[in-house]
Amino acid sequence: MPIDIFNWIFPLLGLALVLLVLPLAVYVFREYERGVVFTLGRFSRVSGPGFALMIPFVQQVVRTDLRTRVEDVPSQDVISRDNVSVKVNAVIYFRVVDPQRAIINVADFQMAVSQLAQTTLRSVLGKHELDEMLAERDRLNVDIQEILDRQTDAWGIKVANVEIKHVDIDESMVRAIARQAEAERHRRARVINAEGEQQAAAKLVEAGRMLAEQPNAMQLRYFNALNDIANDRTTTIVFPLPAELLPKGPRGGQA
Repeated sequence: MPIDIFNWIFPLLGLALVLLVLPLAVYVFREYERGVVFTLGRFSRVSGPGFALMIPFVQQVVRTDLRTRVEDVPSQDVISRDNVSVKVNAVIYFRVVDPQRAIINVADFQMAVSQLAQTTLRSVLGKHELDEMLAERDRLNVDIQEILDRQTDAWGIKVANVEIKHVDIDESMVRAIARQAEAERHRRARVINAEGEQQAAAKLVEAGRMLAEQPNAMQLRYFNALNDIANDRTTTIVFPLPAELLPKGPRGGQA
């Protein structure tokens, strides 16, 4: 009888041991996941996606998500090149392209990217004037993205896009910008008016030359003027009279 008990105990113990160790040895990585495998503390390989078998207590696995991450950069106090204080915030899109470097070369790559983005945002925008921050956001986004991408390459991080969301300025500066825009509109109106006068003068000179070459055309203009006066129902009609028909005065001038 005791022999039969031992025959049952050892297989049961073996089965229990397998059931305890199996969850520690079997890993399943999703399509967007990778596992950085360390064997006795030393890097051995990057595993995934799919099924992977590890040696329990000898190999450790650090999972890494390869999907694009979104990092909101907090509002930063920036002094522009023309000494205007503004608050700027942005959003960054990045992803892990090399799990080995992302895990080994930096302790917390997401925190590192966030801090680097804040300092880069202040340094880049501080080199530009306020008008450029407001009107050339696309170019500034590209500049910040390229700088971040170069610096995070050693961490196995790819910065895909940077978008400046808000540029908040003081209320007094808003009024100053409004006055500047109004002055600019007045300047453009004066320039357009002057250009119109110049073009009208050029057309009048051209018309005068054409009328000088064709005297009959001047008579037609006289008749058009009389027609316009008659249509206005006025009691006074002015007849244009050539200066040659006026009588001459005693001194040879026109009376």
